[in-house]
Amino acid sequence: MSTLTIIELVSEEEIMKAFPVMKQLRTHLDESTYLELVHEAQEKDCYKMYALFDKNEIVAVTGFKPMITLYYGRFVWVCDLVTDMNKRSNGFGERLLKYVQDWAKANNYEKVALSSGLQRTDAHRFYEEKMNYDKVSFVFKTEVPS
Repeated sequence: MSTLTIIELVSEEEIMKAFPVMKQLRTHLDESTYLELVHEAQEKDCYKMYALFDKNEIVAVTGFKPMITLYYGRFVWVCDLVTDMNKRSNGFGERLLKYVQDWAKANNYEKVALSSGLQRTDAHRFYEEKMNYDKVSFVFKTEVPS
């Protein structure tokens, strides 16, 4: 019998429960900034956050948003995907990313896309080899002068 469940994180308490795992990916965030950004993204960008629980413990977290652009059409952008560093290589990331893909299909989105830091070679291998994602572009960014 599986002890794995995926739950959407909506309440402040649920979102804060995911912070220790999300902090492993978004190391620059403190609790206050994290909570503020999640709430603003939920309100303005339809950001959705889900956690994969093994029994009562969060083992992986994802945040994504449905989008429409001329390049991709209707798609889901995975903003965040992280498995607890002590729980990796157990299929949790695969299970959660498959959930996002199923959510996209059920909601009439045609694609799922994400970006991954250049240094994250293990993640790249996971996306390309295990999840069958194609490397299609580079992402560029700059700071807007204040």
